[in-house]
Amino acid sequence: MGKSWTEMKSSNSWLLFKIMGEFVNGFEQMGLIEPCVSIFGSARTKPHERYYKETVEIAEKIVKQGFGVITGGGPGLMEAANKGAQQGGGTSVGLNIKLPFEQIENPYIDNDKLINFDYFFVRKVMFIKYAQAFVVMPGGFGTLDELFEALTLIQTEKITKFPIVLFGTDFWSGMLEWIKNTLLNDYANISPEDLDLIKIVDSVDEAVDHVLQFHVNNKFSPNF
Repeated sequence: MGKSWTEMKSSNSWLLFKIMGEFVNGFEQMGLIEPCVSIFGSARTKPHERYYKETVEIAEKIVKQGFGVITGGGPGLMEAANKGAQQGGGTSVGLNIKLPFEQIENPYIDNDKLINFDYFFVRKVMFIKYAQAFVVMPGGFGTLDELFEALTLIQTEKITKFPIVLFGTDFWSGMLEWIKNTLLNDYANISPEDLDLIKIVDSVDEAVDHVLQFHVNNKFSPNF
């Protein structure tokens, strides 16, 4: 027999405390960390593949410029970014999510900077609130979710604008053409200036330089 309506309401009330606990824990831990760049990408990319190697390079160069690196804490390109951060002697943060498959924290996260989450929406707040930039490598639904969440919040001025770098023309060009031709030109569902929120690059140095150029005259602070 299922739960009664009263039991379900009580259960939902207690659920709020669990959600609040995740927010409080995340805020307290992330608030102690230096300015960071969030790096996203597929959990399925292997170490011998091009994008894995380039992600390691990007993260290593980013931390040498004084930033920490935040990832989703899992394998693939998340692992590559944490690996690069550690190789560069910088801060390596992993925001791990509990999943029934695929998500086991990688070994390159600093021992005191692994934070585990049950809820994707709480985790996404941490990615955005404490990032001074997004570097988005090729990925799947999760990567796209994080990308469009940031674009939406910047577009609607709910958060401070920060650079969003898409790495790999061969991967991203089709999506960008659809955004330009369909969303903008055919339906006018976005404004021309919204396209300026995205920078597409094909080299490690381009990715790092775009982040640095944006922050030449900007102070570091949480985005909301």
